[in-house]
Amino acid sequence: MSYAAYVFDAYGTLFDVHAAVRRHAGDVGPDSQRFSELWRAKQLEYSWTRALMGAYRDFWQLTEEALDFTLERIPGVDPGLRGRLLEAYWKLDCYPEVPAVLKALKARGARVAILSNGSPAMLRSAVANAALDTVIDDVFSVDALRTYKTAPAVYDVVTTSYRLYPDAVSFQSSNRWDVAGATKFGFRTVWINRSGMPDEYADLKPSLILPTLEAL
Repeated sequence: MSYAAYVFDAYGTLFDVHAAVRRHAGDVGPDSQRFSELWRAKQLEYSWTRALMGAYRDFWQLTEEALDFTLERIPGVDPGLRGRLLEAYWKLDCYPEVPAVLKALKARGARVAILSNGSPAMLRSAVANAALDTVIDDVFSVDALRTYKTAPAVYDVVTTSYRLYPDAVSFQSSNRWDVAGATKFGFRTVWINRSGMPDEYADLKPSLILPTLEAL
């Protein structure tokens, strides 16, 4: 079935959030995987906490703060890597199947967009680095709302901008909590379960579960 719009989460769905640490894995050392996972976990934790408090800071600030926590929590990693890791985050690799999938969806006549917690500058950099700027029609950032997913107002940005009912939108995310929020809002949802994680939120099931975007 075709949808009027295919909307994608950015980090973890289109762009590999662990690419920044992987690029410097030799310098980070044996704790590189743990380091990257903790950095990502704190980044998300900060977004949820600040959304609940109504104390917004943009996603780049949270990314920096999460990295600072991780450097203190895993002291075996050289703090001098901070600048290089942050610079690498601006140019995350996209997953291999992403360009072909987005081009195929666009060729069907569907709108192709990003809906992300990322700040506008972060998203522009990631999209340009992956050469996706000619394929993606719109990039929607939570920054305009000064809150984070899974607030319903975030998903409503898409339906309001495109003047569509929620069920005309197919929303893809690798983050199960994001899929739950989008499902509750009324989107058709696809969970891109890249890591083979167990399912959660049994009352808010996705329409489809895929290991990558390729099967879209």
